Formats: sequence, C-alpha cells, structure tokens
Amino acid sequence: MTVDVELARQQWQDGNRRVEAVRDDRRRYIELVGEVELVVAQLRKRVGQTFTMSELASAYDGADQWVRDLLDDADPEGSGPSEPGTVADAAFHLYARGAADYRP
Repeated sequence: MTVDVELARQQWQDGNRRVEAVRDDRRRYIELVGEVELVVAQLRKRVGQTFTMSELASAYDGADQWVRDLLDDADPEGSGPSEPGTVADAAFHLYARGAADYRP
C-alpha cells in the first residue's frame, strides 16, 4: 500500500479509537455511532460496494466538508456535529474492511 493509504488508515484507526473511548458515556457513544452509520451509508453511495483501499483513500480527500454537511442535514435543529472528523475517520475505518485489498 502507498504511504497515503497507510497514513489515511492510521487516521481512520485513531478516529475509531476516539469513538470507542467514549463507550462508557452511553448517550454520547450512541450519538457518535449513529453519526458513523450515516457516514458509512453515504460511503456506500459514493464509493460503492466494490473498491480498493486506494479508492477509499481518494474518497477521503475532501470528506471533512461533505461529512459535516451530511451531519448538519441529519440534525437541522441541532447545534451542529461536535466531532465530524472523528466520525468520518471511524466510518472510513469501518468501511475499509470491505475493500478488495483490505488487510488487517
């Protein structure tokens, strides 16, 4: 894998760890997991079911903005997503497992 893909994977793993770190705060954890699920559903539309790690890393470019927009649209009355970067990273981490060339 390229350096770009490896760096992206590290960011994704860190995001997943940050989500898991709040597991004891049930309300916050459920909120974050719900947001991660929204992003994963959007990744299915954007990336498709058949993809490589490189293709997923390419989709990661610019994800900050579309993830923020997605989360804002999902909760128009809310104060906005508090951790869109963490949510994006965790979602990409989960989605990466479906890559044709995924390896742990």
